[in-house]
Amino acid sequence: MQTPPPKTQKFILKLFPEIMVKGSTAKRQMVGQLYNNLVKLLMRYSSEISIKKFSDKIEVVTPLSYLAEVRQTLLDTPGIEQVLEALQFDDIETLEQINTQVNEIVGANITGKTFVVRVKRTGKHPFGSPEIAQSLGEYLLLYNQSSKVDLHHPQVTIYLELIHKQLNIITAKYAGLSGFPLGTQGDILSLMSGGFDSTVASYLSIKRGIKTHFIFFNLGGIAHEIGVKQVAFYLWNKFASSQRVSFVSVPFDAVIEEIFRSTHESYMGVTLKRLMLMAAEKIANEMGIDALLTGESVAQVSSQTLRNLALIDQATSKLVLRPLASMNKPEIINIANTIGTRRFAENMPEYCGVISKNPITHGSYKRMEKESKRFDYGVLDKAITDAVTIWVHDIIEDITASAPVEIVQELKDTAYVVIDIRTENDSIEVPCKSIKIPFYQLKTEFMKLPQNVEYLLYCEKGVMSQLHAQYLRDAHNAQNIKVYRPK
Repeated sequence: MQTPPPKTQKFILKLFPEIMVKGSTAKRQMVGQLYNNLVKLLMRYSSEISIKKFSDKIEVVTPLSYLAEVRQTLLDTPGIEQVLEALQFDDIETLEQINTQVNEIVGANITGKTFVVRVKRTGKHPFGSPEIAQSLGEYLLLYNQSSKVDLHHPQVTIYLELIHKQLNIITAKYAGLSGFPLGTQGDILSLMSGGFDSTVASYLSIKRGIKTHFIFFNLGGIAHEIGVKQVAFYLWNKFASSQRVSFVSVPFDAVIEEIFRSTHESYMGVTLKRLMLMAAEKIANEMGIDALLTGESVAQVSSQTLRNLALIDQATSKLVLRPLASMNKPEIINIANTIGTRRFAENMPEYCGVISKNPITHGSYKRMEKESKRFDYGVLDKAITDAVTIWVHDIIEDITASAPVEIVQELKDTAYVVIDIRTENDSIEVPCKSIKIPFYQLKTEFMKLPQNVEYLLYCEKGVMSQLHAQYLRDAHNAQNIKVYRPK
């Protein structure tokens, strides 16, 4: 009599090996946290999903109608080393029952192929694992023509788990995310720019079981903030939605303006990073968070030499984690591609590098102290006071779909006025009037201009122009603004 097709799918979740070597109390706490995380995640799909906790694994049984969603959620959950799909059969007591049941499930898959049987057994039985493998192998050879056993290089491996009277036939194996269960390693505040580095660093922090909050220093207006919120929401939704985390937005345009006023051009990049850490420290203190996270990689840019990183770290007493410190850019991009953040990062401008001209690569401690004393920290305090915090799970409601600003590639209408928002002294040649307003002054200076004129924002690549044009439209309803991006 043929067994009817199952209506449910069972998953056996193998735990991250570092969990298993912990002491009994720590292991119990981590398994409990993973179990609670899975309850929050999976109950969103259906209350019919069953989750059972054991000392060395977790089992999930789901209706087939939620199979794809549950599988992907398990693969994206920190703390799981391996996800096994299994068919479960109860009240199995004899070798004959095992043989007939397994043959019914896998027989068609091994016809004309080499195979091997691997068995894991728990409990008291009148036979051992080798006897199960031998008996089943002989049975499969008998009932499946042209099949052969190959112990070393089989085409098909049949995995079985016999736990007391329960038989699990493993039908598929997947590598999990690994790492510790989210929420077991405390909280951290990630300095998020939305580019490759900060998003990958945040992912690695989440994967390690750290509850990762986001802080964004807004240098590019509303459109830039929307872009960063989108990637923060993506990371949280995919890998960390079992926990509530915050997104903090700090307006930093006035800070940039003060840097330009007070700081020598070669120290601007290091100064900006120091001020970000100072602000992040104060906000982390308010949130009860002990550590900060950055995407800095040694020697990737001028501010990330060992000396300059040391100068930056002087600005905070917080622990600063840099998981990308020894990675190169291709490695970082590969991770971004794997986790799905590359498409966000490729369209995200990198503002931190645009304010340094002839940046110092081996800063002086004495000179840094001198530069820092010229800065008006009241501006920084005001930015911290004006910071806005929302829950990441509310971001989707917070973001409004904005129509992209129109791009002009050919200047046929000489009535336009081109605004060059670059910080360099280079001039742009256009067949119409042009003026110079560096991007960091655009917020205040644009509204002083005559508003009965059509303006075109210009920068080297057009990205910053697009974002600032979007900001002026959103913040001031400036419909008389477009982007100039020559062919």
